[in-house]
Amino acid sequence: MANAEVMRSDDEMRECIDNCLSCHRVCLEALADGLKRGGKLAEPGHLRLLMDCADICDTSARFMLRGSDLHSRTCFACAEVCAACATACEETGLEGLMKACAEACRRCEESCRRMSGGVMPQPLNPEAAQRAADLPA
Repeated sequence: MANAEVMRSDDEMRECIDNCLSCHRVCLEALADGLKRGGKLAEPGHLRLLMDCADICDTSARFMLRGSDLHSRTCFACAEVCAACATACEETGLEGLMKACAEACRRCEESCRRMSGGVMPQPLNPEAAQRAADLPA
């Protein structure tokens, strides 16, 4: 049973790596397409989200490829960014590369959520927590 669990986990990791690399590529293609087409597709917030998604997908894939013990943390972040990017791409009307990007982001989000192993967001660091506490209510 343990060997079957390891194989399943290795297969899931390979699938997640493939999904991350695919999402990285499609986000960069959608970014270039948005810059070329302009309008809503070239809004700074949308372009920034595409760049963020491409970067975190690449980072997560590299963490998994080298067998980092911290890959669950990058996968958690990747799932969160992919979800936001998919939603943003879906809101553009889902045509061409934006549709492909939304689909790639959803696949990556799903596999990264599995690979994150339920890692939860960490509390604010002490300095940030103190700054937040000092803000007027």
